[in-house]
Amino acid sequence: MLVFLTTDDLRDDVLWLRLREAAPADPVKRYVPAYKFDICLLDGTKVGVCDLRIGHTMGLFFGGNIGYGIDAPYRGHRYAARACKLLFRLAAKHDMGYVYITCNPANTASSRTCLLAGCQHVCTVPLPEDTDLYQRGDREVMIYRKAL
Repeated sequence: MLVFLTTDDLRDDVLWLRLREAAPADPVKRYVPAYKFDICLLDGTKVGVCDLRIGHTMGLFFGGNIGYGIDAPYRGHRYAARACKLLFRLAAKHDMGYVYITCNPANTASSRTCLLAGCQHVCTVPLPEDTDLYQRGDREVMIYRKAL
């Protein structure tokens, strides 16, 4: 069973990650334990959200260990890449060794975020029909990897 760690140190000189939820695994849905955060400027202004899913499964190969979204008024400041770098620290504390971040090939902003965060593009692959992403309408995914 996963022990959730303290997240008070997930900050840099521009933003910090405010823990919203430490979600336990849900074996029925095949979900691994996850941390869910608000991405905040140092003054507390919420600019987006991110999460870190702990573990390595086939579902996470396609869906990624890290997800993020920046609210429209705050885009273009590289906040998502900064948040990813903070999440890398937490993933390393869980001895994950590496994380995957994935995105739709049409999402050039997310692809750029992966590169800015220091990830390497591994491949672009078709999605299996039984994945949530496929069910949402996506047909392929770009997979990025970051060694920790």
